[in-house]
Amino acid sequence: MTKLDSVLTRIDNQLPQSLDRLFELLRIKSISTDPAFKKHCRQAAQWLADDLTTIGFDASVRDTQGHPMVVAHHQGPENSPHFLFYGHYDVQPVDPLNLWNQPPFEPVIKELEGGQKQIHARGSSDDKGQLMTFVEACRCWKQETGTLPCSLTILFEGEEESGSPSLLPFFEANGEELTCDLAMVCDTGMWDIKTPAISASLRGMVTEDFVIKAANRDLHSGHYGGAATNPVHILTKILAGLHDESGRVTLEGFYDDVEELPEEQRRQWEGLGFDAGKFLSEIGLSMPAGEANRSVLEKIWSRPTAEVNGIQGGYCGDGFKTVIAAQASAKVSFRLVSNMDPEKIHESFVKYLESHLPEDCSVEFLNYGGAAAIQLDHTLPQIKKAAEALEEEWGNPAAIVAMGGSVPIVGEFKRLLGMDSLMVGFGLDDDAIHSPNEKYELSSFHKGTRSWARILDALAE
Repeated sequence: MTKLDSVLTRIDNQLPQSLDRLFELLRIKSISTDPAFKKHCRQAAQWLADDLTTIGFDASVRDTQGHPMVVAHHQGPENSPHFLFYGHYDVQPVDPLNLWNQPPFEPVIKELEGGQKQIHARGSSDDKGQLMTFVEACRCWKQETGTLPCSLTILFEGEEESGSPSLLPFFEANGEELTCDLAMVCDTGMWDIKTPAISASLRGMVTEDFVIKAANRDLHSGHYGGAATNPVHILTKILAGLHDESGRVTLEGFYDDVEELPEEQRRQWEGLGFDAGKFLSEIGLSMPAGEANRSVLEKIWSRPTAEVNGIQGGYCGDGFKTVIAAQASAKVSFRLVSNMDPEKIHESFVKYLESHLPEDCSVEFLNYGGAAAIQLDHTLPQIKKAAEALEEEWGNPAAIVAMGGSVPIVGEFKRLLGMDSLMVGFGLDDDAIHSPNEKYELSSFHKGTRSWARILDALAE
């Protein structure tokens, strides 16, 4: 029996104890966005540091201006590669509480017809269950062999669900300590319940929050209607003009740096068996929107977008108030793909908006954020090794996928620390993260732990 075989056997035998530890962590109400749970966030950080210490890591809780970080180090064999593993211990709020089928911080295992088992609790999938798959893999490696196959640094964050305000200052102050050969990120998912996945690209994002102002006060529409500029009219016309009839974004230069999907990648995605009709029907829709003559997977993985996320202006309460608002506001986001410059898109949007304002209107930009897209080289040896390890565990080839969303930490690893990231996770689309009744498949936790054991073994070679 090889070392890896014995580690995998120990993972199987210790599954009940691994679940006990996971449930301890899930009971901690580490909601980062609500100050009322500040002590719970620190409690979760300390729990993780203590647990990693029992495995043999040099682990500590590091204070920040917000919630603390957990940093842990373990030396591997001489001349072995050194990897950084990232996860986050904070969770989303649980509101609306009345929609939960059980208390969100009292984890349970539910068995479905056919024997499928699920872990139900807030944070079970995002991200406590995910990060504990890695911790448990390390525990079993250490217990079985007395060491780890490679050198590891672990970073657990406590503010991912609230915008990571302390992350960049922490990187700037501790960059040398955190820089490794490769980062590993678990906050992603599988293709389906039987097919593992490696995420090789992430879309970037630009967010715009702005207000259009006209008259110096709200106006009676009977006295001023037809004569006074209505900023709600101006706003909606501007927003409607962001797309042409074919669904393309109209900003100047928006597509200058957008490359067509390589044919090899297109064929690989077509081979995934994605059902666009089912994808839309699950949310009560039937007709795809966006750019014409593009597949749904292209639209959500490899094409840039512009979306209006919120509009406010005038009277929106019960009843009716015949008012012309003095101002109207909106929130707009742009998803970016590889090579697109967030600052260039921001400048183009500002230019577009200002060019469509009447002379006696003004615009105020309240907030702007930008993060570039991430595109990993599919030929990276670490991706190849991880894919082979995942296939050995799951019996199906690992899908090399893209993500329509953004994981800003991956961009910062590259920008500030010069590290590529291996993105492997075991969540599923129906895990209801950020929603009531969040769950994590027991198979995701068990086989996810086995998968990380295999990946560590493969990457250490």
